[in-house]
Amino acid sequence: MTLVFKVKKWLEEGEFREILKIADYIGYEEGVKLFKLNPEKAFRNGYSPQDIKNLLEEYAVDYEDVSGGVEMVLSEYIPRFEWVQSRGVVRLTLPRTAYSLVKDRLRKYRVRFTGSLGDKLILEILPYQAIDVYKELKNTFTVIEDPGNLFAEKSLLYKPELVNITLRPYQEEALEKWVSNEYRGVIALPTGSGKSIVAIAALVKLGVRTLIVAYTKEQILQWREFILKYTNIPSHMVGVFYSSEKKLAPITITTYQSGFRNMPTISPYFGMIIVDEVHHLPADKFKYIAIHSLAGYRMGLSATPTREDGRHEELFPLLGGIVYYKAPSDLVNQGYLAPYTVVTVRVGLSRQERLLYEDLRRKYRALIGDKKFEDVLESARRGDSKAIMALKIHSDMRMLLAKSSSKIEKAVEIAKQEFEKGNKVIVFTQYVEQAEEIAKKLGALILTGETPMDERKKALEEFKKAQRGILIVTTVGDEGIDIPDANVGIIVSGTSSRRQFIQRLGRLLRPKPGGREAVMYEIILEKTPEEYQARKRKNIDISEYLDEEREDIE
Repeated sequence: MTLVFKVKKWLEEGEFREILKIADYIGYEEGVKLFKLNPEKAFRNGYSPQDIKNLLEEYAVDYEDVSGGVEMVLSEYIPRFEWVQSRGVVRLTLPRTAYSLVKDRLRKYRVRFTGSLGDKLILEILPYQAIDVYKELKNTFTVIEDPGNLFAEKSLLYKPELVNITLRPYQEEALEKWVSNEYRGVIALPTGSGKSIVAIAALVKLGVRTLIVAYTKEQILQWREFILKYTNIPSHMVGVFYSSEKKLAPITITTYQSGFRNMPTISPYFGMIIVDEVHHLPADKFKYIAIHSLAGYRMGLSATPTREDGRHEELFPLLGGIVYYKAPSDLVNQGYLAPYTVVTVRVGLSRQERLLYEDLRRKYRALIGDKKFEDVLESARRGDSKAIMALKIHSDMRMLLAKSSSKIEKAVEIAKQEFEKGNKVIVFTQYVEQAEEIAKKLGALILTGETPMDERKKALEEFKKAQRGILIVTTVGDEGIDIPDANVGIIVSGTSSRRQFIQRLGRLLRPKPGGREAVMYEIILEKTPEEYQARKRKNIDISEYLDEEREDIE
């Protein structure tokens, strides 16, 4: 479309040259100068659509004398955003000449050229960066087409409020830090300190449609219960989205698995995303959730956001980095968590177990020589048969240590003693068979990944009501389940990771009547790698370890 405009006023040479930066001179007619708007020339000279309109107004262009409208002509140069559901990405259609205005600024985002349509370029943007690209273009273009309202504020049609609870000072502080970081970031607080309450307070503060991603089905139900208990949001506005139950509501709670499978469909619906147990997010499959979420407001929650593999650093661009942190000792000192003691109990392998262990170790060494474990792992990934066999032997060694009969006997002994004292005891194991054996010897409640949902609820309820009791849990109890208060823990077997240790310790830290101390027993085998791992943990206090992590992060 052609836009011809007339300028009646006398133009100085400089003024005339400036108009020529956005238009072509046609000639002089009946006392006025005629120009034809040339948007391509204008964009090449660095003029945005708003700059063009301002210049025309400055030189007293009478819009009634304009053949067509400025907006109509410039509409051919308007960027357009669309959601591509099949790929879960944002498509940006941008005129080639307009692209020259913003290409340098777009380079810092993962914008991918996919083709062209006439004089327009077709670009694809990963959703987590789309809102930043949109803001960049808003600085240049007065009009942007967004027919799907991808970047509109997705406000709730109901004003939410907190009820039945008052934020603790550190929870208010965490919320403020998140807000000051442009409503993005990870909140790192110990288990039992109320991370979920901070997230619910953020939800209430913003009042936008929110997707909550939880690690387990049990967590989904806990989140729904908390939202209905601590806000005035009606139940019909809170939906769960997993398995066969898929209710998309203004506040929707889903699992990592369901989020991964359905993100391309549900992403445009939400303005905020909350990711619980966020240390799982860097796993390739789950990272997809954060990358393909369009939500501009983002919060991650975890007691242990850092990972031994270092992949927690991938959270920073996806969620906004760690904006708030408190160590268990900080909240213990303030009276919000129970004081705790870690007791290391050493036992030995039986003669038969020791012989078998030494035999396995000799075979392992014969296969790997002086190689480090990481090098063996890499060789196995490349298909090296010796490395693969060495990893199998290494696994057998670890399982032999974890399932040692002396560890089981000691765990049973300690659990009985603590039960007789009137305590509530959680025994942590890594393997279902081991858990079942200990539970049988103690006549205790048991919770594993194989326990049916109704039996889980029954066991947890029974343990919660009991004045004293013993609950045996596998890794299903490390996170994702709201285990009722206990004051004694016994670690029989685990992954040896500090993160798992802190998660398990957190199960004991809810404040106890009379300020009672929590006790965590860790049973380790003498003269084995377990002793070295325990020594490393013991030499670094939990709070000091987390402080070091914080310094690394900041």
